[in-house]
Amino acid sequence: MKHQGEKETLAKRLREAREYLGLSQEYVSQETGISRSAISEIESGRRKVDSLELKRFSKLYGRPIEYLLGETDEEVGVGADAIEGKLRAMTRGLKVEDREEILRFVEYLRHRNTSNQAG
Repeated sequence: MKHQGEKETLAKRLREAREYLGLSQEYVSQETGISRSAISEIESGRRKVDSLELKRFSKLYGRPIEYLLGETDEEVGVGADAIEGKLRAMTRGLKVEDREEILRFVEYLRHRNTSNQAG
């Protein structure tokens, strides 16, 4: 029953990717157009995922489709891509002024890191 194991792997990786990014099922539903109840069923392994849904999950979570399917243990998209995805998700509803403040902080961190490497 190889297919059951694959479905469980996909369900587990989708749930873990969503939780790692700190996203709610409701937020994922809004971003992907997949109902929240369907996301719950997918993450519990009770519902299959079609290819278009899988592509949407992959894009939102910053994970390669191959990783979500369990075809590789290597989390190619988990490092910087996942952090960037989380930052995007968390800053999406902020006012422009708040986003500008975040940019100033990033510039400060880059300058600080460059100064530390030079010294």
